[in-house]
Amino acid sequence: MSEQQKTGEVAAPYGTGAGKPDSANAAAPIKRIRTHHLAEMKQRGEKITMLTAYDMYTAQVFDEAGIDLLLVGDSASNNVLGNETSLPITVDELLPFTRAVAKSAKRAMVVGDLPFGSYQASPEQAYLTAVRFMKEGGAHCVKLEGGAEMAPVITKLVQGGIPVMAHIGFTPQSEHTLGGYRIQGRGAGAEKVIADAHAVEEAGAFAVVMEMVPADVAGQISKELHIPTIGIGAGVDCDGQVLVWQDAFGLRTGRMPKFVKQYADVRSVLLEGAKAYAADVKGATFPDPEHSF
Repeated sequence: MSEQQKTGEVAAPYGTGAGKPDSANAAAPIKRIRTHHLAEMKQRGEKITMLTAYDMYTAQVFDEAGIDLLLVGDSASNNVLGNETSLPITVDELLPFTRAVAKSAKRAMVVGDLPFGSYQASPEQAYLTAVRFMKEGGAHCVKLEGGAEMAPVITKLVQGGIPVMAHIGFTPQSEHTLGGYRIQGRGAGAEKVIADAHAVEEAGAFAVVMEMVPADVAGQISKELHIPTIGIGAGVDCDGQVLVWQDAFGLRTGRMPKFVKQYADVRSVLLEGAKAYAADVKGATFPDPEHSF
């Protein structure tokens, strides 16, 4: 019997009560997170966790940690492929990342992010792209950016059997239209963000990401909607939170957005390890007898 079993605690991947004494109203173990589990978490007041992932190893680690949602984001463009923004990445480039994460995560729900230009032309284009993420990438759902204007697209996908996570507020794929990375929903702009939130819910989205939205506006939306809200720079009152993993764990350097909190310094660990390896090879101390045949 493990120490957790002795103390009545449950491991993180088992939903409500993670790390706390078990109780009659704790959630039962979940083999795979589904949309209805997220709805139930909102109803219970249990926060939802979400991180980006683009490869098998991070997917395995985050899944083991109990992260509920893994987003294979178009942010792979500027966090994996070396582009300056998320705009250049293509469907064909993002699908292998999606497939790797989907094959590796056993519990987390895998969200495939539809790249810029792959769904805005028409509901039919969006459906064909989303089908590729589900069939070729193994995603369990897709995410797309936009509010009321995307309602017909969301409805088309949902009617075709594809769960959709919406994304409103600041939408990175529209950065040039929005004038750069700017907070959305301040002052009179709050009405538009609120209207967008209701529009995507009515269209059939099972959840909505709100990015760079004032905390009070995001909190109001979270209370009004029946579907879960996932915040990134939108305050603590959202039903869940998402971060880009390279930001959260210190792999990326440079100026970070205000909403990013770093939980580890992966870059320093890798850097020191690489330096030690280089020194051993240069000094002919690796491989040593222990690591030679």
